[in-house]
Amino acid sequence: MGMDRVIEKKKGIQKKHIFWVAGVLLMVFLIFKLVFGDHSSVFRAEKDLLTIGSAEDGIFNDYITVIGQVEPITTIFLDAVEGGTVEERMIEEGAMVKKGDVILRLGNRQLYQTILNSEAALAEKENYLRSTRISFESELIQSKRNILDSEFKVIRKKRTFNQYETLYKEALISKEDYLQSKEDYEYEVNLLTINKLKVRNDSLLRTTSMITLERDLGKMRQMLDLVHERLGDLNVKAPVDGQLGMLDAEIGQSINGGQRIGQINVLDNFKVNAKIDEHYIDRVVRGLAASLDRNSANFKLAVKKVYPDVREGQFKIDLVFEGSKPEKIRTGQTYHVKLELGESQKALMIPRGGFFQSTGGQWIFVLTAAGTEAIKRPIKIGKQNPQYYEVLEGLKAGEKVITSGYEMFGTNERISFK
Repeated sequence: MGMDRVIEKKKGIQKKHIFWVAGVLLMVFLIFKLVFGDHSSVFRAEKDLLTIGSAEDGIFNDYITVIGQVEPITTIFLDAVEGGTVEERMIEEGAMVKKGDVILRLGNRQLYQTILNSEAALAEKENYLRSTRISFESELIQSKRNILDSEFKVIRKKRTFNQYETLYKEALISKEDYLQSKEDYEYEVNLLTINKLKVRNDSLLRTTSMITLERDLGKMRQMLDLVHERLGDLNVKAPVDGQLGMLDAEIGQSINGGQRIGQINVLDNFKVNAKIDEHYIDRVVRGLAASLDRNSANFKLAVKKVYPDVREGQFKIDLVFEGSKPEKIRTGQTYHVKLELGESQKALMIPRGGFFQSTGGQWIFVLTAAGTEAIKRPIKIGKQNPQYYEVLEGLKAGEKVITSGYEMFGTNERISFK
């Protein structure tokens, strides 16, 4: 048998050692990337399709631009005092009117019937008063005649009594005749007293009754005058000089008393009514200055009234002109008004853009120095005007930011430019 051969171990780096080292290095690299690498999500975008602005130091003008509509400073509403049916439109919308001009003629058959009934009742009352006065006069004449007759009888009875008294003292007549003449005389005296008292009482009664009847008749006349005034109210008249701005009444239409049928615009002055986002409700107060440009001229305004109600996220204000007004100003015209909210001051500003709708001004994408990418950064926005946002924190002058909308960026924290 032959001898076994001893196999010697190979010295130096073998092939399997190379694989082990490569595996260890790859693992170390992966661990390094996992611990120290940038794990932020990245969105790739074309830079030319984005709007990029710069943060700049400058003078921030604290104002907003609002769209206002011209309205007459005074509007007088037309309400139908008396109800009725429209019979005639005398003046059309947009026409100029003078105080007292008849705008509408109404008809009301029920009112006409009321007038006839009132006139008939007044005539009846007047006839009754006339009859009562005649009756009182007749009674007064009769009462005076009764007094005259009583006075005549008193005189005669007194004379007879005096004669019988003398004869009785001379025993020429019986005592019965004497007493009878005395009783007849006293009766006539008492009857005269009663007649005079009756005349006085009748006079007081007649006076009181006549005063009451006259008062009632006066009230009826006043009532008839009021009814005739109602008849005049069927003519709807202009209460002031101005322009008939609106008339909601057609021929044959039934109008109720108190119903609003139109308005008159007093055109001696105008105001501008504007709606403002509720975000500014705490900053807009009466007296704020404003201005508008028209035909290369600038006109000054001031806030006259701030309406407290907020509807659909907006509130209303009224502005009035201070000094001159634009020529040929018309109701309904639209103006862009610059409303000053505060004094101008130095500030760091960035241009307005669509990013604000997505971020609420809480963060923004800031370009790196190389300009190859943009990184999400928190910021704090202060005031804003139609051109700029005031930046309180998070940016420095000269830094560039993406100001266009962020809808397509999703939740990515970095924007890499292609």
